[in-house]
Amino acid sequence: MFTEHRPVHLVMALLLSLAPMLAGAATWQHEYGTVSLDEPPARVVTLNWAATEALLLLGVTPIGMADRDGYSVWVKEPELPEGVHNIGTRVAPSLEAIAELKPDLIVTSAEMAPAAELLERIAPTYVISVYREGSRPREKSREMLVTLGQMLGREDRADAVIADIEETLAIQRQRLETADLSDRPVALVNFLDDRHVRIYAPNGLYQTVLDGLGLSNAWPRKGNFWGFSVVGLEALAPYGNSRIVVISPLPPGLADTLAMSPFWTYLPPVKQQQIYPVDTTWPFGGLFQIKRLAVQLTDSLLAGGHDNVR
Repeated sequence: MFTEHRPVHLVMALLLSLAPMLAGAATWQHEYGTVSLDEPPARVVTLNWAATEALLLLGVTPIGMADRDGYSVWVKEPELPEGVHNIGTRVAPSLEAIAELKPDLIVTSAEMAPAAELLERIAPTYVISVYREGSRPREKSREMLVTLGQMLGREDRADAVIADIEETLAIQRQRLETADLSDRPVALVNFLDDRHVRIYAPNGLYQTVLDGLGLSNAWPRKGNFWGFSVVGLEALAPYGNSRIVVISPLPPGLADTLAMSPFWTYLPPVKQQQIYPVDTTWPFGGLFQIKRLAVQLTDSLLAGGHDNVR
């Protein structure tokens, strides 16, 4: 009798022994397939700054990242701790450097699609593109944060970050409404040189900030999938009732050059002292850049305008 049922007992015993492993495994869909993890990864490599930002928001420091040194110049917050390895550039990371770090998870985007198979040989790879044709940056950056929160066992932290950003937008909006500063549209620009700016369009991440603050975008045209257009200063002339918000960094010597430039000084917002400086924010980042720009933009508007860049 016992001999007859032994195979069933063996199968049951095997299933019971595998139960903890099966319970711990989870699979997530991404842009090029799926990624499965048996446990939260301890060693994560990020191949773009939006992914690095998301990881830091979750309280996790990547073991390695692309363009490490540039992060502190262009992104700044959340602050990058010391000890993170640089694994090359965002467009051409070193596969050898990644492999040497023995990661448990690699986070990348569609730009690295040609190397996806090679990355998979090193470690499970999660592919998500915050900036891609047809994508909506706020929703995709939120998806990335939430999914990484699940992978890392930090769902509560992800929820708290999202709630904090929403609360920040509400507080800053109230500050602007109290000061009655929602009366003019805002043009958000980065200077490329003394004749050209990168202007942020309604389809970019920064539009989320304007919407959240109750401000309108002076620039009405859709930009590229990164959310901006490159235009000459003369393109700003028709929007004379706007406030021009100048986001750092500036090309060296630009302030002096613009003070002598007929292309700049004839603009109505310049004549009306409606120029507002804002410290560096990363327009191609994740959710935290919404909070960073919202606070800095509100502070700058409340401080009052100028007749030139600062």
